[in-house]
Amino acid sequence: MPRATVDITPAGQHPDEDPSLAVRNNGGADPSTEPAPPGRREALLVLSFGGPEGHDDVMPFLENVTRGRGIPRERLEEVAEHYHHFGGVSPINDQNKALIGAVEKELAAAGVDVAVYWGNRNWAPYVEDTWRQMAEDGIEHVYVFPTSAYASFSGCRQYHEDIARARVSSGGGPTAEKLPHYYDTPGFVQANADALAEALGSLPVHLRGSARLVATAHSIPDSMAAVAGPQGHAYEAELMAAAERVVAEAAPGRAFDLVWQSRSGPPSVPWLEPDVNDHLRALSASGEQAVVLFPVGFISDHLEVIWDLDNEARETAEGLGLAFARAATAGTHPAFVESIRVLLEERRAGGLPRLGTNCPASCCFVRRSSAQMPSAG
Repeated sequence: MPRATVDITPAGQHPDEDPSLAVRNNGGADPSTEPAPPGRREALLVLSFGGPEGHDDVMPFLENVTRGRGIPRERLEEVAEHYHHFGGVSPINDQNKALIGAVEKELAAAGVDVAVYWGNRNWAPYVEDTWRQMAEDGIEHVYVFPTSAYASFSGCRQYHEDIARARVSSGGGPTAEKLPHYYDTPGFVQANADALAEALGSLPVHLRGSARLVATAHSIPDSMAAVAGPQGHAYEAELMAAAERVVAEAAPGRAFDLVWQSRSGPPSVPWLEPDVNDHLRALSASGEQAVVLFPVGFISDHLEVIWDLDNEARETAEGLGLAFARAATAGTHPAFVESIRVLLEERRAGGLPRLGTNCPASCCFVRRSSAQMPSAG
């Protein structure tokens, strides 16, 4: 099946080009190692990608997030069909609402008095509007939880830029700090491990012990991967570390592969490979009989997961005669929800920053004019 994915991440600016976007932790300062001041009104912001809520929203949504990118309308129409297949509604919206509800209950049960807000990069509720609402509500400081667990421009830096843009548009508002990468938190690992074990268990008994385990994540341009994290290549390294932990919990001693999905760039631009469909063909050619995909690179079953894996990859596997199972993402798994609370409480207590929390201004910078950016929803 021909791929019809398209880059739907908006262009941003490098801090050297616009100093107003050099706002990272605490509105530009390093994250404090002191406990949060007593009485400070704080909030947790779930910051995500956004998506349409009906058929009429689909093309305006795609046009909005690709504005200025020169994407041909016929490409947008191809991608629009993915959304129309699901009623024009992006699954990410309900999944974010469910996660927010679960986090609110978790915080309340633990006696953590922090309000939870939701903002998006590309569709309502826009992060700029949410920021103004928080300011009106008297929020003084915001801990930002992005719906991406890893380093890279799309997975980390662009969320910093979203925060900076929101603060600039509202004339300041609350101070802010983005919570650190959470790919290796026990709850995230446990949620993915439980899902992998369940997917393995769904295969015929005689195939469970030999099925090939395949971790998937969103492909990104090689140039972006090279500058991910302070030393570069943190995206691949963090994904490999997360996948190793997941497999160690769910299927100790089993081998696994890390492959890529959802490429959206032109063929002339090198991206991380192999593509999951190409990898399935290689596994079949080598004699494998079954495969279990676990999308450790994502935190919810949004459109790129359910279309690229449940439709395209499944179709590829069935055409090859491979038994196929796909593990769920972390979603609202209780262990994952608990890990979000723990991450928040660590930062409120002044815990030392984890990798990626306090990156240099140049970290993960890629000139948007030179390569297409992947979505990170």
